[in-house]
Amino acid sequence: MAQSLWLFGTRLNIVADHNTTGGQYDLIEGYFPPGTQTPPHRHTRYSEQLYVLEGEFTVWAGENKVVLNAGESFLIPASTPHVVAALSDQPTRGLVVAAPSGFARLIAAVGTEDETEAPDMALFERISTEIGDEVLGAPGDLPRT
Repeated sequence: MAQSLWLFGTRLNIVADHNTTGGQYDLIEGYFPPGTQTPPHRHTRYSEQLYVLEGEFTVWAGENKVVLNAGESFLIPASTPHVVAALSDQPTRGLVVAAPSGFARLIAAVGTEDETEAPDMALFERISTEIGDEVLGAPGDLPRT
């Protein structure tokens, strides 16, 4: 059964994690309300494959900017600075495969059951460091290459 949590305005469902995949990958279903955008960040220990189920994602990855619609996907290699945003007036739903596993650990540790509850930022920073994630700016910023 999927674990469903809120993290920085997005609803994230952990479909598969290190326990079910032997550490090979995480499978996360994400729901992004309109206007939601991640801060610039990078994952130094895993890649991120993004697949759009509904709506539209705009992704800035390194020097690339792509707009993805339902049925399209994009690979963000490890260590690539990136931002993922739902900029249209409709919500966006997508799948993320993080390989090897790591991202689900952060969601499970820091995500909240109430969308209005703020995450524990000290815990977020500690787990992010442990899994090799780096926040590179504030929400609304674009990645520096």
